[in-house]
Amino acid sequence: MKETDEQIYQKDKDDYLPVFARYKIVLDHGDGVYVYDTNGKKYIDYLGGIAVNVLGHAYPALVQAIAAQAGKMIHCSNLYYTQVQADAAEKLKNLSGLGKVFFGNSGAEANEGAIKIARKYAHMTDPAKSQIITAIHSFHGRTIATLTATGQPKYQEGFGPLPAGFDYVPFNDIGALEKLMSEKTCAVMLEPIQGEGGVHVPKDGYLKKVRALCDKYHALLIFDEIQCGMGRSGKFFAFEQFDVKPDVVTLAKGLAGGVPIGSFIVTDEVARAFHAGDHGTTFGGNPLACAAANVVLDTIEHQHILERVNEVGAYLKHKLEGFQKQYPSLITEVRGMGLLLGMQLTKPGRDIVDACLADGAIINCTAGDVLRFVPPLILTKENVDELCVVLEKVLPKYVA
Repeated sequence: MKETDEQIYQKDKDDYLPVFARYKIVLDHGDGVYVYDTNGKKYIDYLGGIAVNVLGHAYPALVQAIAAQAGKMIHCSNLYYTQVQADAAEKLKNLSGLGKVFFGNSGAEANEGAIKIARKYAHMTDPAKSQIITAIHSFHGRTIATLTATGQPKYQEGFGPLPAGFDYVPFNDIGALEKLMSEKTCAVMLEPIQGEGGVHVPKDGYLKKVRALCDKYHALLIFDEIQCGMGRSGKFFAFEQFDVKPDVVTLAKGLAGGVPIGSFIVTDEVARAFHAGDHGTTFGGNPLACAAANVVLDTIEHQHILERVNEVGAYLKHKLEGFQKQYPSLITEVRGMGLLLGMQLTKPGRDIVDACLADGAIINCTAGDVLRFVPPLILTKENVDELCVVLEKVLPKYVA
C-alpha cells in the first residue's frame, strides 16, 4: 500500500535516528540527471547523492550489470576469489599507477584502512612514529578515527576521548605544515580538493611541497579522493591535476555509481606492511559492488566522460562566475575544478537551497555559506542552462 508523504515523514520521525536535517520531499525514482518525487515533480539533480551518482540515475549499463550480477551471486566471503573483484582491482591499480588495492564499503572505511596501513608501515621502522597531520576544514568520515582526522571540531564534540596522534594545519599553508612535521610524523592526509569543508583548491605548487616534506621525513602522503576522485576534477584522480603521486589514495562515493563501496590503493612498498589478518571486511568488494564498479570505471575510461567533465564543468563555472559579477554583495567567489564547484556566499545558504528545491533544482550548501555543485558527470550544457534559469529566479531574492 502506497503511503502519503506525511505518513512517511511520521514514520521517519518515529523510527529513524534523527541525524539528518532532511528536506520535505520523498524521492521515488531517477532518470539521467533528474529525480522525481512521489507526486511526480521533476528535479534536476546537482547533488548527485553527494558526488555519488556519477553516471546519473538508472544508467542502463549499470542497471543491467547490477541485475545480471544479482542473478548470479550478490555476495561471497573474501576467503574466495571472484573475477569481478580481480578485474576492478586491476583497473584501479592501472589507473592510479600504484601497487595494491583493497575494497571496503564506504569512504570512512577506506580512510580507516589508509590510517591503519600508514601506522603499521611506520611501526615497522619506529613504533613511536605515529603522528598523522590533516588539514583544518577537512572531512574524512564519521567513525571515531576518521572524525578525529577531520579538521572540524563540530564533528568531534561529545565523542571524546578521541584517538591520539592527530594534528591539524591550515590547508595551503606549507609553513605551518613544515613547523609541525618531524621524524615522528607517520603521514600527511589531505583532500587534493577539499569538498565538505567548502570546496577549497590547493595553491600552485602546494601539494608538490607537501610531497617533498613527506619525503624528507619519511612520512606517507595520503590523498583522500572520496569526493574529488572518480573523474570529478576532470582527470580520473584529482592528484593528476597537480602532478603529485601519493603513497596511498582513497576512493568511494562514485566508485560504483551508488552501490556502496570504498577503496584504498597503496604503493607496493606500503603494501609490505599488511599481512593476512591485519585488515579485512565482510561485505567490502563483494561481487555486486565490484560488478557495478567495473561498469563505472569502464564508462569513465572509454566513454569520453573526462572530456565532458572538463567542457561542461568550465561552462558551469563560467555561468556561476557570471552570477558572481551580477551579485557581488551576495557571491564573493566561485572555486573548484571540473564538476566539483563551490559558490562562496556572504550569508548562510540553506534558504537558497530551499528556494531552488521549490523551483525544481537540487543543490547543496556546505560549510554553512558555500553552495556546492556536484552533479552527475553525464551533465550537458543544456542541463547547466536549466539550473541557471532557477538561479536567475532565486538569487536576486537574497541580495542585500
